[in-house]
Amino acid sequence: MRLALAAPLGDATLVGLAAGGLLAAALACAMFAAPWFWLLLIATSAASIVFLAFRFTPAFTAAWLLVASASLEMTAADLLGEAYFQPTIALVKGIGIGLAAVAVLRYGPSLDLFNPTFAFAAMFAGGLAHGLWPGLSTADSLRSLIGSVAPFLFAFSRLSRRWAQAVIRTTVWSSLVCVAAGAVCDAAGVRPLFVDSGGWRLAALGHPAFLAGITETAVYACLIELYRNGRQTDLALLGANMLVLLLTGARAPLSLALAVVGLSLLLVRAPAFPARQRLLLILGTAAVLPLAAVAVFGLVPTGASVVRAFEVLTTQFDNLSGRQLLWPNFESAASQSPWLGWGVGAGNVVIPSNGPIARLLQTWAAHNEYLRIEVEGGQIGRGLLVLSLILWVRGHTARLRPSDRTLMRLVFLALAVHAVTDNVLISTPACVFFAFATAVFARGAWEHSSNAGLMNTGPRA
Repeated sequence: MRLALAAPLGDATLVGLAAGGLLAAALACAMFAAPWFWLLLIATSAASIVFLAFRFTPAFTAAWLLVASASLEMTAADLLGEAYFQPTIALVKGIGIGLAAVAVLRYGPSLDLFNPTFAFAAMFAGGLAHGLWPGLSTADSLRSLIGSVAPFLFAFSRLSRRWAQAVIRTTVWSSLVCVAAGAVCDAAGVRPLFVDSGGWRLAALGHPAFLAGITETAVYACLIELYRNGRQTDLALLGANMLVLLLTGARAPLSLALAVVGLSLLLVRAPAFPARQRLLLILGTAAVLPLAAVAVFGLVPTGASVVRAFEVLTTQFDNLSGRQLLWPNFESAASQSPWLGWGVGAGNVVIPSNGPIARLLQTWAAHNEYLRIEVEGGQIGRGLLVLSLILWVRGHTARLRPSDRTLMRLVFLALAVHAVTDNVLISTPACVFFAFATAVFARGAWEHSSNAGLMNTGPRA
């Protein structure tokens, strides 16, 4: 079922006249009713932006994806103060939610039966029925629910092929654009490109761990495109993203990306990327990474004695970066309500943001999604969310071409492993990852329909 749009909304002339009428009313108010001037002017601007987003949804989504990739909440906190951290996250996710709503209007709705949004909604209801964690209000829980479902909302739209392709290609370039922007900021003296965090780490515009999450997704996007098309450009971009991932010093994303690349060489069969080219990829990786390791010391700030990626791989591989201080608090909270948990958002308040652990580690997030979800939804909520993700991925990947299907299942298996030590569902990199995954699913649905000889009358722009 496709949502029909009213004729005035689809008519550029009438929308332009409406915007012009609002602007004229605003000017009239400036002369005769000043208090209404700014309200009407803001309404005019908002209407114009929504109309442009409706007409150019792929371009607006691609631009938003780059903003989400930049982890601007870190930049805002560094330059303007910690008070801007959470509002920046809310703004980025809010824009994503708005674009998802525009996509539903533009392309039509889709039920997406196993979407994880329903599992989060069930956890929210269970938390209200059981009682929320002390200090967590219903409004806070509702805000956390909105933030938790934001990455999955694009899947409720019958997205166009052009939208899907724009998102995938933007994902391929996302981390490299962030590094380039970070280099400009470094040269201008605004913000350093590398930070000292147990060794020198590439941060770009945000945090090394966030950049690593974005880059890991970019690696997967490069693989998808490489196996589909066999372009040398995608092979070069894959190598560049792997180098960025190495420089972030994030062990789990680097290890998992290497594992997915390696397993894809064994399991994926694609005529566009034959065995001879795969051998070149293996030999190239074996040759380039050691050279990159040497070159890194020329990239970090003067006087740096160690790069974090090499430090943790050689002498601190078993270092959990303080996670062993975080997890006991979450384990204790989960044990107090094992079945229904303490409500969506409880994971944000189990460790006080101004407490000694948060001050020491500069975080109060669980860095273990299974543990966080157990706190928020109990065994029932966690089981429901895991089951919905499995069914969601299985259902969407079933319609993909063989190379895409194998790769995306490997990617989500890597995500499941990564969730043991990181926040892979709630951070801004999660918005990028699930937008990319949704785009792969949407493109696969179009190809599946075409191969089955079905006609789809939905918009293609």
